[in-house]
Amino acid sequence: MIHIACPRIVRNLSLSTLLFMTGNQFIQAQSKGDPKLTEVWSPEPKVVTPAEKCGDAPSDAIILFNGKNLDEWELVKDTTAPADWIVKGGIITVNKASGNIQTKQKFTNYQLHIEWRIPKNITGEGQARGNSGVFLASTGPGDDGYELQVLDNYNNKTYVNGQAGSIYKQAIPLANACRKPGEWQSYDVIWTAPVFNSDGTVASPARVTVFHNGVIVQNNFELKGQTLYIGQPSYKPHGPCPIKLQAHGDKSEPISYRNIWIRPL
Repeated sequence: MIHIACPRIVRNLSLSTLLFMTGNQFIQAQSKGDPKLTEVWSPEPKVVTPAEKCGDAPSDAIILFNGKNLDEWELVKDTTAPADWIVKGGIITVNKASGNIQTKQKFTNYQLHIEWRIPKNITGEGQARGNSGVFLASTGPGDDGYELQVLDNYNNKTYVNGQAGSIYKQAIPLANACRKPGEWQSYDVIWTAPVFNSDGTVASPARVTVFHNGVIVQNNFELKGQTLYIGQPSYKPHGPCPIKLQAHGDKSEPISYRNIWIRPL
């Protein structure tokens, strides 16, 4: 053990250094009510410069849509083909004919920001009114994965575990924070991916926190598995996954996205 003779020295030591004190020395220092005993000085958090405008990307974000092209995206049905949704005026509009798109990069845990807009001239009702989805981890073709629902629910009723802000058919949103069609909306997501044991069983389930237009709608929700249209959710083992945007097959006018960025955690 390293012997520290002077209490004045104790006040200048880091918490890690105090681990080398003898038990009696630590008890004596603690009994004096020294606040230094609970101060940690290293390692220091990395410096991240926040954006000037709330909702814009901070300095360490990966930009998934820069307003100009879909270079970070690919078609789900043919990952060798570039994504061909419509890019115009700094926004992406869903091309329902080409199907879902997903990021070329794969992610595990992350912070995601994405903005979306239901067209002002939207038609249809229920699930057939501005339907799309953000799949927080795409685990295969089609709609395989974990879906955060996108839908017009400003004045449109549907089953509540399928409305905007829901984890599809698993978690009802804590509030309906939808804006009117024609107005931009935002999702801010904290995604914790599931972890699997070597035998494929679940070591820890996926968790998600979601803010819709600044209102919390999912609070560290623990997913029961992948989101399914029919049947009960279940897990299948997987690693890092792309993020997928859904081209839903309903007949309503296609929705748009913009300002998409991510911070791996």
